[in-house]
Amino acid sequence: MKRCYQVVGEWMKAAGLSVSIDNAGNLRGVRSGVVPGKRVFLMGSHLDTVRDAGAFDGILGVILAIAVVENLPNVPLPFDIEVIGFSEEEGVRFNLPFIGSRALVGTLDEHAVAVISPALREFGLDPAKISDVKLKTPPIGFLEFHIEQGPILEHVNESVGLVDAIAGQTRATLKFTGSANHAGTTPMHLRQDALAAGAQWITIVEHIACTTPNLVATNGKIELQPNLGNVIPGEVTVSLDVRHSDDEVRENACALLRHSAAHIAAERMLTLSWTETLNQRSVPMNDSLTRKLETAAPQGIRRMVSGAGHDAMILAPYIPSAMLFLRSPGGISHHPAESVLPQDVDLALSIGQRFIESLAIEYKS
Repeated sequence: MKRCYQVVGEWMKAAGLSVSIDNAGNLRGVRSGVVPGKRVFLMGSHLDTVRDAGAFDGILGVILAIAVVENLPNVPLPFDIEVIGFSEEEGVRFNLPFIGSRALVGTLDEHAVAVISPALREFGLDPAKISDVKLKTPPIGFLEFHIEQGPILEHVNESVGLVDAIAGQTRATLKFTGSANHAGTTPMHLRQDALAAGAQWITIVEHIACTTPNLVATNGKIELQPNLGNVIPGEVTVSLDVRHSDDEVRENACALLRHSAAHIAAERMLTLSWTETLNQRSVPMNDSLTRKLETAAPQGIRRMVSGAGHDAMILAPYIPSAMLFLRSPGGISHHPAESVLPQDVDLALSIGQRFIESLAIEYKS
């Protein structure tokens, strides 16, 4: 990360930005406006990634923001522009996502600070001053460029899309508990097969997701005991991930899925436990900023929902925020094959420039 900050920091300086690293590990570059410190508009994304990932998730949004500033006319704007490369968005190292963006809006709790403090000190930062990272002047807005990380834009052969909202998300863990027994000697009608119950429920999860518009639901992890070929599974644990931009739709789907699991368990004489591990509400983007971004884009640009989380969802409750998605060829992300198309990047750059120029006209008047 130090090498990354050194390289990206040099690119920021070449674009005319004054560069610093704050005590939450965010890389920040500022181009001063007519009255420095009076107003600020933020752009950026995150610089960290996951293991064995691609080159564009997060970092593209930082580089595009730098390029927008670099291509602007060399005259002072009626506001500062700050480009931020957020730290630890993915949450891989500490199992704590959005560290940099949470620090920026002052929502990083004491537990998180305690967990990351040794690493911050090793990096040369001062965790005792992490509260100083919080923005003092409320920004006029935030724009995040990001790859879609999905197949929708490619499927409709479109370069970019406007994000209306970041989907709410429920995560839960279900455990069906029956009775492990001999696979050869236990008749079918006398079994308490936990895996059969889990499999029955998983098909219901898929059915509800397929028949509820825009709902996605995933069972990504299954663990069973004793996990032997000649033993009836006595215990099965299944993960659940449900996402939708409408929180009521998501919560109703989860209630139906929980009821279905309980019904299956009762029919098969099993016990069921349901542990909810995440209930994250949908985060809408700012309508006014999104409309300005739409005006800067080609006519007919698609509006869409982000199924993945982004730094914008942390900032949006406190700062007017907008997002522009770029097509992900193959719908691939978090993988070395992740890519973008040069013409899409060029279009996103021109949209960003027109957006900032129109914002400058608005605040100048």
